[in-house]
Amino acid sequence: MKSIFTRNWRRTVKATLTVIALSLFVPSLALASHGSGEEGGHGSHFALVLAFLGVIVVLAKVAGSIAERFKQVSVLGELLLGIALGIPVLFGWHFFDGFKENELVLFISELAVIVLLFQAGLESNLHEMKRVGMKAFIVAIVGVIVPFVLGTYVLAPWLFPEGTSNFALFLGATLTATSVGITARVFKDLKISQTKSAKIVLGAAVFDDIMGLIILAVVNGIVQSGHVGPGEIAWISFKAVAFLVVSIFVGRLLAPHIGRFLSRISSGVSMKMALALAFAFGYAYLGSQFGLAPIVGAFAAGLLLDSVYFSRFVHPKLTNEIEKIVEGCQDARVSSEVQETLKEHRHRHIEDLIEDFGHWFIPVFFVVTGMAVNLSVLADMKVLLAALALTVAAVLGKIVSGFFAGKGADWKVVGLGMVPRGEVGLIFAAIGRQSGVINDEAFAIIVVMIILTTFITPIVLPRVIKKSVEEKPVETPVV
Repeated sequence: MKSIFTRNWRRTVKATLTVIALSLFVPSLALASHGSGEEGGHGSHFALVLAFLGVIVVLAKVAGSIAERFKQVSVLGELLLGIALGIPVLFGWHFFDGFKENELVLFISELAVIVLLFQAGLESNLHEMKRVGMKAFIVAIVGVIVPFVLGTYVLAPWLFPEGTSNFALFLGATLTATSVGITARVFKDLKISQTKSAKIVLGAAVFDDIMGLIILAVVNGIVQSGHVGPGEIAWISFKAVAFLVVSIFVGRLLAPHIGRFLSRISSGVSMKMALALAFAFGYAYLGSQFGLAPIVGAFAAGLLLDSVYFSRFVHPKLTNEIEKIVEGCQDARVSSEVQETLKEHRHRHIEDLIEDFGHWFIPVFFVVTGMAVNLSVLADMKVLLAALALTVAAVLGKIVSGFFAGKGADWKVVGLGMVPRGEVGLIFAAIGRQSGVINDEAFAIIVVMIILTTFITPIVLPRVIKKSVEEKPVETPVV
């Protein structure tokens, strides 16, 4: 055990040194860019931007891996890397200003958000939502309403008395987000994924995503229209809900026919990927045409696509080869387990493809978001106290939802499982900053809150689970 720990620790140290070495290389690129922007022209600057992106992707992956070694999500490492790259600004060295505001970098960041929400939609299991039923729905509603009210009507007037009503709405919307990726991993590690508490959390997360995006659509619409009124709120809410319902319904009617037609032209993996991305980008465009954020459309595209729509495309070559080998296996148990694994992999193949597609540029979004944090504002003790207060409210707002989990579920496990904000909260905050509603100080405070809520969950949740009475796996009936 000691040797394994030592080996893992050495790997972590090596990875950290790699980050430091590459971090020293990045400023030299930035300095070169500053000089060549005047002499080398557009071509030279573009090449340096590409070099910067290449280094950032590698840095982000290393930082993400380091975070994972400490039982954290990779997003946290990527975000902290971006914040670390902003440290030179404190000394008056604006190495990266030209990069983080570059059109290509910003485009990749926006594209990353669309793919990220499309991925979230694909991962959302509507059938599982039906199984966990009303309890998960109630937990999600409470977990959205309580933080929104706390953020909009309590924290915003208290912490930001000079803030506008639009800012208060955006702050509340940011607190509604839930990112249970890290919670799901804790459940899996402790082998409690099939308990009632775990199923309620994972089901509520899907409802939470949908309601959070509707709230974001409403808040963003109010900001764009410039005025708040019951009629305006009702109209934007109706548009958001109608878009999700109609787009999913129509998409599920069209997707099988489009898939069948394209598979006749080419049934390879590339066409399968093209079909999925066409829905993601097409729905993102439709969402923007409806006056909603493009990410709402991307999420809807992920929700509507089912693996059955890709059944006419060829399966991955590796799974086919493994299946041929297993056919001659004499051990029935091994053969059955392998077949089940292959079936699951084929079912998830499109999710895996999109995940691989996003690997190289989704980290750019989190790094750029971290770089956007103005570290100088964190030198003010009032700002740090505000971040702490916001974090406490963010945690309490979600823990309250655990009380509505019902009998047979541990309210502490459910409540803490809903706490992490992660990538969804960052997306909300980034949109608010881009629209000019959230200033540098508030943005830094929100990012600190997101880091803390993401950081504490894998530390506190396992201890709570181990102390609670062990639950029996319960299959909630379909309602």
